[in-house]
Amino acid sequence: MAYRCELCDKKSYAGKQHTHHTGVAGGQWKKRAQTTIRSFKPNLHWISLPMRGVLTRVHACTKCIKRVKFDLKKQEPLPVVSS
Repeated sequence: MAYRCELCDKKSYAGKQHTHHTGVAGGQWKKRAQTTIRSFKPNLHWISLPMRGVLTRVHACTKCIKRVKFDLKKQEPLPVVSS
């Protein structure tokens, strides 16, 4: 299973990082900072969501979890019928 959000399809991607060296007297670029490739991963969590009337457990990023919670909160509650 890929490390990917099942709602928005957000996934891992590669990027570069480097450390900053202090300059050398008389030539700041004599000792350059080495760049290394690293991976950036989304913040994924397991969450149970109501999908098509059934609670389904999905891998979702925190942005999607926040959006779904807001949408569920915005929906009108069901009317209570008293007998």
